[in-house]
Amino acid sequence: MAFVRRFDHVGITVADLDAVTAFFVGLGLEVQGRMPVEGEFLDTVIGIPGSRTEIVMLQPPGGGTCLELSSFTRPDPVPGSPAAMANELGLRNVAFEVDDLRAAVDWAAAEGYGLVGDIGQFENAWRMAYVRGPEGIIVSLAERVG
Repeated sequence: MAFVRRFDHVGITVADLDAVTAFFVGLGLEVQGRMPVEGEFLDTVIGIPGSRTEIVMLQPPGGGTCLELSSFTRPDPVPGSPAAMANELGLRNVAFEVDDLRAAVDWAAAEGYGLVGDIGQFENAWRMAYVRGPEGIIVSLAERVG
């Protein structure tokens, strides 16, 4: 029996919602909405009584799986591991296919976000790079080459 109907979104908790949103909008995602969430529903689902968060939903051009950015105002955020490498347990990266990998990497560098390693190529199919984005989020960018 299959329980999953579709892949809806990936959520990332961040400290600076505006800065992280601007980064992903700069990559080409589109803001679908922004709203505060608090109350019994949130408290029940996340198991933190009295919580309050603000979320931004982002979607790639043409639709598809969304990226949810969430920033807590209650309780205070708990620091994560912004220098985590790909082998650290937990969420490893958020991945996007891009039209021009070099241009995307250059844009990220101009914004102050560098490569984790370097640009690699898998056979004659993909070129890919990990960019360490805002708040240490690893963003995988891949360009189809074959």
